[in-house]
Order: sequence, then C-alpha cells, then structure tokens
Amino acid sequence: MATLTAFSTLIFLVVFIGIVCWAWSGGRRHANREAAWLPFALPDEAGGEEAMGERTDVPRDAAHPYAIEQGH
Repeated sequence: MATLTAFSTLIFLVVFIGIVCWAWSGGRRHANREAAWLPFALPDEAGGEEAMGERTDVPRDAAHPYAIEQGH
C-alpha cells in the first residue's frame, strides 16, 4: 500500500509541476495578462444613474490595457 501511495504522490507532483510550467510559459503570457485585467473590464455594481450610463471619468480604452500601455 505504501508503494501505491508513493507512486501516486510522485505522479501528482509531476502533473502539478507540468501545469505550473504550462501556466507560466511564455506562450500563455498574453492570455494571462488578459485574464488579469478581466475584473476591471466589468461594469460597476453600484446602483444609480451612473451605473446605468456611460462613465465619463474612465477613458474609453480602460477595458483594453494594451491601448493604455501603448499610448493609443
């Protein structure tokens, strides 16, 4: 039984390290950056007229962080 536990622990450790390497790989950088900005692209949940209309204090490109970073 101990051999089975050790073997399954080793398998899951290898799978975990593989997922971490995949998640932090250079090819996922763009998707990770978009996912990180996703909460800020949602509308505010505050009630009132401002929540229903378009906000004027936030630039239109605020939902697109690349446009802000590049100065567009």
